[in-house]
Amino acid sequence: MGEWSLKNLLKGGYEGDIYAVNPRYDAVQGVKCYSYLTDLPASPELVIFAVSDRWLEKVLDDAIAAGAKAAVIMSTLFLDDDASPPLRERVAKKIREAGLVVCGANGMGFYNVRDKVWGCGFDSSDHEGPGNVALISHSGAGMSGLVDCDERLRINLAVSTGNELDATMDEYLDFALDLPETKAVGLFLETARNPEGFRAALAKAAAKQIPIVAIKVGRTEKSAELAVSHSGAMAGDDATYEALFDSYGVQRVRDMDELATALILFAEWPRIGPGGLVTLHDSGGERQLMVDLADEAGVPLTELGADAVKELESILDPELPAINPLDAWSRGGPDSSDQMADSLAAMMRDPGAAIGAVVQNRAPYGKVYRVYLEYMQRGHAASGKPVALVAARQGTGHDDIAVTSTAAGFPVLDGVPAFLRGVRALFDYRDFLAREEPAAGARPAGTRPAGTRLPIGENASGRPAPDEATALQLLADFGLPVVRVTLINKTSDAVADAYPVVLKTAAPGIAHKSDVGGVVLNLESAEQLQAAYIEMAQRLGPEALIAPMVGDGVEMMLGARTDPQFGPVVLIGFGGVYAEMLRDVTFALPPFTAAHARRCVDRLQLRPMLDGQRGRPRADIDAFCEAAATFSVMVDTLRDEIREIDVNPIIVHESGCTIVDALVVGVGAAHGRDIP
Repeated sequence: MGEWSLKNLLKGGYEGDIYAVNPRYDAVQGVKCYSYLTDLPASPELVIFAVSDRWLEKVLDDAIAAGAKAAVIMSTLFLDDDASPPLRERVAKKIREAGLVVCGANGMGFYNVRDKVWGCGFDSSDHEGPGNVALISHSGAGMSGLVDCDERLRINLAVSTGNELDATMDEYLDFALDLPETKAVGLFLETARNPEGFRAALAKAAAKQIPIVAIKVGRTEKSAELAVSHSGAMAGDDATYEALFDSYGVQRVRDMDELATALILFAEWPRIGPGGLVTLHDSGGERQLMVDLADEAGVPLTELGADAVKELESILDPELPAINPLDAWSRGGPDSSDQMADSLAAMMRDPGAAIGAVVQNRAPYGKVYRVYLEYMQRGHAASGKPVALVAARQGTGHDDIAVTSTAAGFPVLDGVPAFLRGVRALFDYRDFLAREEPAAGARPAGTRPAGTRLPIGENASGRPAPDEATALQLLADFGLPVVRVTLINKTSDAVADAYPVVLKTAAPGIAHKSDVGGVVLNLESAEQLQAAYIEMAQRLGPEALIAPMVGDGVEMMLGARTDPQFGPVVLIGFGGVYAEMLRDVTFALPPFTAAHARRCVDRLQLRPMLDGQRGRPRADIDAFCEAAATFSVMVDTLRDEIREIDVNPIIVHESGCTIVDALVVGVGAAHGRDIP
């Protein structure tokens, strides 16, 4: 590690003074060697520690004494026979007291290619600067696996942040966004150790229109263990990041292939215009595969207009259908190359095409047929639109043309699924930039209606237990459409003004009433109501409530959970008794607009149910989205008062919607506490 730390500084072309420190040598790699940091002729700007944890504390003291301003610590800060407090805590304390800026520990350092400072202690490939991509990774392998394994990704700054003993990911991101070369940023994210700073950095990227592509690992269920509501169980830690990324246009990918491909496309192409994808093939089977994979990836394939179809019919052999995706290879005659290039140009001129791709495989030994580059160049020249060359998968071998062509704006990529995920990211980011309203969570919160009371109680397990009637009143106070309820606690009160009605237990500590037989529907008369009440009271106690049965509609739900890092996150989805079973939900940071709620609804798998099925009327989606927006303002306003909320179900009618049940879990245990 010491050898490579010095070698990388030399290899990267660092132009300042470099001091090697090791008492056993006079010189290392042609660089004069000093015995100790305190022997240096000047105070160092940066110290790269390439020593074991057994020696690190001592040399850290020397670095601080020598007046160092910054350091890279790549070791784990763990000793088998450590004292108390442990090494990591001791080092952190020294760093704080000295005001030292530290990259790491337990990382792989950084590459500042633009400024020729390679602070990494591992073997490295060559990097020409400046590049156009910044990469910030909690994983060391997540950094080196991209920096040193694909020259098509032109890195300008790469950081392995490690366990972020001092500098955190948001600070590196903020720095990268100010570099003039940064066209795209990649993140390999485990957690945001400074949530407020991380959110501010994402907002800065959105404002500067610099796309961020992220891998977020750790889709945990740990929050569900402590949840009372359905929303709390479903809106786990990962849901918050989903909502956060959606708010700021961060494009989430699944793996390293997708990350690299998306970054290349963002970095090498201009902003994408309206329309979908057109693809050129030399195989009918691969053309059909593209249809399946694009549908799976959610990438729209352009339906060619009449002019493009007519032009293609004049170019293609008669047995080939003039459709997108296009198989333009049939007889392989002497003019086949022109036929392929002209076909791509015709498709890319179509007004519905935003992007083109030549989807054809590599030559033997992983080489690239030069004629494929001609297809791309002619397609681009005819339309001005970006185009890529994509192989179904990469074979062994390498061709330098893959790097030079990519850097020239004609990416040569490997793997159709990864390419399609990159295209989907381009389209999604294009649509994000076209949004007219502010990002979710960006507008001021509302005000608490006077006299609003939170239904905070406590059940036997110590968790807050809600009062449904008070919960519904809380929603009504904020202007949400709730059903009218009547509280009862004796048989003589079990009457209603009109029938049918529903009877529910109001016994304290029961979060999910249907699970214990605490809900009886469609009671048609006072006699049925009283009989049902007597039976329920014997089992669950005398407290109950009566509400009118609500008309037909589609059952939806709203919910919220307070994330310990980023605050409240709102859940939007299909509701009823199958809410947790189906888990057809999306997430958003409050407060947000009805337009944002509509985008969330449109992403749901069961979304067609709202359009009316088998003669059922169309549901009033606009009313539900307005209610969702109002709910989000309430959640944000009460962010310090509420831990979880379930509003389930909300019956969405042909006109309007009605909330028929609500569960509110407060953060405290005081009963009926007034909100000031």
